[in-house]
Amino acid sequence: PPLGRQRRPRRRSRAPPTCPPLARRPAMDYILSILGPLAEGSLVTLQLFLITLLLAVPLGLALALVRISRFRVASQAVNAYIWLMRGTPLMLQMLFIYYALPFVPGIGIRLPDFPAAIVAFALNYAAYFAEIFRAGIQSIDRGQYEGAKVLGFSYGQTMRRIVLPQVVKRILPPMSNETITLVKDTSLIYVLALNDLLRAARGIVQRDFTITPFIVAAAFYLIMTLVLTWLFQRLEKRHAVYD
Repeated sequence: PPLGRQRRPRRRSRAPPTCPPLARRPAMDYILSILGPLAEGSLVTLQLFLITLLLAVPLGLALALVRISRFRVASQAVNAYIWLMRGTPLMLQMLFIYYALPFVPGIGIRLPDFPAAIVAFALNYAAYFAEIFRAGIQSIDRGQYEGAKVLGFSYGQTMRRIVLPQVVKRILPPMSNETITLVKDTSLIYVLALNDLLRAARGIVQRDFTITPFIVAAAFYLIMTLVLTWLFQRLEKRHAVYD
């Protein structure tokens, strides 16, 4: 080239800045990728819910029958138990059973994390169910007990054939509330490092720095409560036919 003219150095084209993997992935693909871990966590949640319900409902009914019985000592003992379970936080009861129970003199039982959660939930919700059953049983008119006695029914036959069928219809609304609350309370087991739905969502949030897993976990909880609400509404309509 002629003197005085200097060729300018060519600028190298810079590569476009790389985006983190999460930003490049479509939202739907990301949601589908986290459904697996959240579904596994929801199975733990459902297991705890179902086992607690199977244990707490019959235990609550038994406590209610003792609570209204004529045995004063047993009735007062059940009353104290219900007061204790309802007056202390469920998380505290769970931590006590898991951490402190092995150090209680005369007991010394060390339970694994999941059985400890089941015991805490069953004992806690049995107290609430006991009060629901007690209110339902005491709402039945005393004349029906007297009529059953005239017919020669024993106390057990009166409860099984006359009282309890009416109690079931009357306690459906409060039982529905407690059952839905149980679904949400299962999230407390994260303190025992159990990989439930909420803990699985929290782990993904800490890994990917996005709140999307929390939104998906909320959708899981809403689906569970929706199914329970629909089921109890069907039960209420079925029993309302006999009003």
